[in-house]
Amino acid sequence: MRSILLAILVLSACGGSRDTAAVKGQSNTDSVAASVISAGGALAGMPDSTNPSTPLQATGTLTAEVKRLRTDVSAPIRGLYINRFAAQSGKKMKRLIGIADSTEINAFVIDIKDEFGLNFHSSDPLLQKNEGTAPKVANLKELVDTLNAHGILPIARIVVFKDSVAARMNPEHTIRRTDGSGWRDKKGLAWVNPYANAIWEYNFRVAEEAIQMGFGEIQFDYIRFPEPYKSLPPQVFPEAAGRSKPQALAEFLNAANKRIDKYGIRTTADIFGLVTTVNGALEVGQMWEPLAKSVDVLLPMVYPSHYPHGAFGIRSPNAEPYNVIHIAMSRARERNAAIGITGQHVRPWLQAFTLGAPRYGATEMEQEKRAVYDSGYDSWVMWNPGSQYDIFVQAMEKTLVTRAKNPPVHAQKVGE
Repeated sequence: MRSILLAILVLSACGGSRDTAAVKGQSNTDSVAASVISAGGALAGMPDSTNPSTPLQATGTLTAEVKRLRTDVSAPIRGLYINRFAAQSGKKMKRLIGIADSTEINAFVIDIKDEFGLNFHSSDPLLQKNEGTAPKVANLKELVDTLNAHGILPIARIVVFKDSVAARMNPEHTIRRTDGSGWRDKKGLAWVNPYANAIWEYNFRVAEEAIQMGFGEIQFDYIRFPEPYKSLPPQVFPEAAGRSKPQALAEFLNAANKRIDKYGIRTTADIFGLVTTVNGALEVGQMWEPLAKSVDVLLPMVYPSHYPHGAFGIRSPNAEPYNVIHIAMSRARERNAAIGITGQHVRPWLQAFTLGAPRYGATEMEQEKRAVYDSGYDSWVMWNPGSQYDIFVQAMEKTLVTRAKNPPVHAQKVGE
């Protein structure tokens, strides 16, 4: 119980997640967009967001390298996060593909469904209902084909339970207040109910359409409940049927994994970095062991800036990226070993942004990467909210080399 209470305090101190504009994948422009969308309006005036002047050239070719990344569980995956608007920009995508072509980067995590709805136009009536009014990639399959042809694994990021569009379109499947009215978070946004099977089905269908377009991995984000701040009304969850929060999250991921396995595609999930070291469940429902058993790979957000002063006995965690990440990743490995999970089952998100002192650049990124390798893992993804990675290119190796020290030997894929 003491550990759980500590986790709640840390979540509050850290803003709870990647929700802030500096961290969550929203630039200041994106924050303005969020307020417009939540009010039901359409976005306008986004620079370089639609109709790129020079369209990307699609070939439809699936390279041997991408085939290997899809199937080889030990293959290092080193990726970059691509936000909604970057994916819509031909100019920006060409720049990012150029970085991948000349470095160790071999994967892009692309927003195809975020808090503002879909980032593509769907032919599925269920998806069309919930797609929202935000700008979308004009031809997502063309972009995916291009990445596959360049040997870049396209990973579909799907925001699940923090979905204001689906909440607006499906009010019967939202989190409620005790008086039966709709519950809203501190930003005034409604969340869909993590217990609702109809919401599960919607997200499964998004994943399946992404796979049909050529994505080689499905990555679920916001696999959690909203923070139960005391300043907000209590949350009521219709359809819970006595199930705990960790149980509901694990059941969702188990169901998703079984469905996605039919396509020979990995199912992965983003979680708080704290989950690796906190015993028990966070109040948002995340707990290491049930989640680890439910997916092929877990991606803890081990951003040093998100740990409070004094965490792990470190006065300023943000100033010691190697120590913070090495401790978090080593603990994740220990917990996996205790439940019989081996291999490259953990792929952390690395801090490619500045939030407080010191300013992050290539030196800090090199320390973060080394911490991952020294913990026995070989894969990682960089998170920059604006998908701007130029200052981190110097920390990227020119070729892809296995670096993990004493890696946990793969026994079998979870679910095999």
